[in-house]
Amino acid sequence: MKKALAAFAVLAFCLSLSAETEKELLKKLPPQHRTWLTEEVVYIITPSEKEVFLQLESDRERDTFISAFWKQRNPNPNLPENEYKVEHYKRIAYANNWFGKDSPGPGWRTDMGRIYITLGPPHQIQRFENVNEIYPTIIWFYQGMAALGLPDSFNVVFFKRDGGGEYELYSPLKYGPTALMRNYEGDPKAYTEAYNELLDIEPQVAQISLSLISNEPIGNTPSMASDLLIREKIPMTPQRKINSVYAKNFLKFRGKVEIEYADNFIESSSQLHVARDRSGYYFIHYLIEPRRLSMEEYKGKYYTTIEISGSISDRSGKMISQISRKIPIELTENQMQTVKDKLFSFQDMMPVIPGSWHITVFLKNLTTKEFTSLEKDFVIPAEEKLGMSPLLLANRNVNAASVAAYKPFRFDNNHLLTSPRNDFLASDDLVVFFQLHGLAPGLEKDGRLEFALFRSEEKVLDRTIALRDRATSLPNVIETLPLKGQAAAYYTVSVTLLDGGGKRILSERAEFFITPQPSLPRPWVVSVPTAADDFSLFLNELGRQYVQKGDPERALPLLEAAFRKNPGQTRLGIDYCQLLLQKKEYAKAKAIALPMVKGQSRFEFLLPLGQACQGLGEYAEAISQYAEHITHFGANVNVFNQIGECFIQLGDKAEALKAWEKSLAISPKQPAIRKKVDELKKSKP
Repeated sequence: MKKALAAFAVLAFCLSLSAETEKELLKKLPPQHRTWLTEEVVYIITPSEKEVFLQLESDRERDTFISAFWKQRNPNPNLPENEYKVEHYKRIAYANNWFGKDSPGPGWRTDMGRIYITLGPPHQIQRFENVNEIYPTIIWFYQGMAALGLPDSFNVVFFKRDGGGEYELYSPLKYGPTALMRNYEGDPKAYTEAYNELLDIEPQVAQISLSLISNEPIGNTPSMASDLLIREKIPMTPQRKINSVYAKNFLKFRGKVEIEYADNFIESSSQLHVARDRSGYYFIHYLIEPRRLSMEEYKGKYYTTIEISGSISDRSGKMISQISRKIPIELTENQMQTVKDKLFSFQDMMPVIPGSWHITVFLKNLTTKEFTSLEKDFVIPAEEKLGMSPLLLANRNVNAASVAAYKPFRFDNNHLLTSPRNDFLASDDLVVFFQLHGLAPGLEKDGRLEFALFRSEEKVLDRTIALRDRATSLPNVIETLPLKGQAAAYYTVSVTLLDGGGKRILSERAEFFITPQPSLPRPWVVSVPTAADDFSLFLNELGRQYVQKGDPERALPLLEAAFRKNPGQTRLGIDYCQLLLQKKEYAKAKAIALPMVKGQSRFEFLLPLGQACQGLGEYAEAISQYAEHITHFGANVNVFNQIGECFIQLGDKAEALKAWEKSLAISPKQPAIRKKVDELKKSKP
């Protein structure tokens, strides 16, 4: 008992604390936003939406959230006005005009106002306001709201308790028939006796005194279902079809996406799969399928531009890679007709160094200012050991042998068409892809793979293959299982690795379902393939990730290999030079940068060449490269500071002073440079 009381006290304290915190947050809101939250939408906002709104910090954020709030409730976004919003404010105006005459507050605060705003006008109203033996009673009848989780037909009853004041909401369980009669003198709990007496006075009122739900059998006690109806179901009606994920994402992505996108979050499906390439490096393959992709029509063609941005970080939030792409999309009328009823799928791939990572990707539609996101945790193994990757399911396997490019979800010559929902038709094949790593020679020779399909607990298909029959394709394994003849249902596919003696070594499972629909609108895919001879870009990306991780020793051979494979690629040369400079290998950096300055990439390499020359003590040459960099790219604080350092090394204090004063003119808040300038001025004869 003591433990229970202590737990209750803690709970009560937490509840009072949270309530107090909410009150404090409400007080901090500007008047217009406090009115919106506590009066205008108080009956229709979800708890999650309210929680998010109270955490917003600026009026612009709040206004943008309000815009998103109404968009979530807009039944037809193609119309100029939001019909739901217009109807909602009409209901508030009606409630304030017609209810609350006998109460000090506005009509929207009354029980009648709350029900009217929540459910709208009733289909029928019955008034019993001048019956001598019962208190004034009004019955509102509703029907046709089963889709909102309400009974198909029901009543909402209001009465003046004890005959005076404002109309209150009547509950059969809370009040019972006796509360409706003026002169009843029997036992308040004798419901049958009270009901029969009320039946003699006014049969229609008696019918609702024990149950508000039409056709519900009337027993000897008040209806529990009626109490649930008015206490929970009716208040939840405006929230029932609202997915509050948008509100949580509004808060989650605050500061990560521009404010003009914040109220245009689109739900999406996504998928990520890790696979090792033949090069030995691991790649992530991912896709994002937004619920829609809007485009603009101009002169018979349809246009938009999608922007992909994001990052890969470790679990502490330290970023190792940034993702950035812009992809213009243009469709003809015929192409638009082909894809208009299909989902859109953006797919991409990239190499990632070993570790435990978190990826965040934003897909923005620059035309309509809509966005969606992908967020996944994943692991890249640091060393090869015995293991089986998660299963990747696809509905088609396209032979891609003729395409000399790296593409998302392509493994060797197999391009897999996947769905993040794992949905299939009964006419589809189930394509199962996975990788086996670290197989001992004996296991590779004598082992076997057992495939099985289960519907509930029933095995409906099985197949066994010998590993030696797949030796040439390992570590990749692709198996196609027919679904023809299988019923529409949820399924599990399992793959088990057995050794030569039948001992279970490894196993993986994946869920999927077969839809009863006759067809599925498979998505149209946009991706940016990488040419087969451009593997240098992947090597460079891996090197950059090691640099960001703080591991230059592993980064150097990758960046060097990338540059050697494609020395004409400016970005690769710059990255390699920057790491050489970081490691103070100035001669190597100069050997890379100098030919570039004399070639097409002249201007991009002026800065690293200047830094290399400065590191080698070639100060006059460094100043020359820095000066040309400023001439081409404009004034730069850091470059002026380096010019000053070079002049100091050459013994030219006057020119050093000029360079540092130019730097301070651009950015006055540089204490170290300011100190040097002051010292030079003091040392003047």
